[in-house]
Amino acid sequence: MSDDDEQQTMGPRDLIGLGGLMVGFLVFGLVVGWLVDDALGSTPVCTLVGLACGISGGAVITWLRIREFLHS
Repeated sequence: MSDDDEQQTMGPRDLIGLGGLMVGFLVFGLVVGWLVDDALGSTPVCTLVGLACGISGGAVITWLRIREFLHS
């Protein structure tokens, strides 16, 4: 049996990696927004924008990773 016939599946390691990516993006966006708010004194505008960017970035990366498994 060749490797071409095997279907790729997401294992626990892949799912933990996806969760880590989501958390990483979310925390990064939140921290950057908070630091910008602190520098500008515009609380909580940039924090909310950073949080939204982090959630959006994490969702896009997660979708791209999952899409690899859906097409195989």
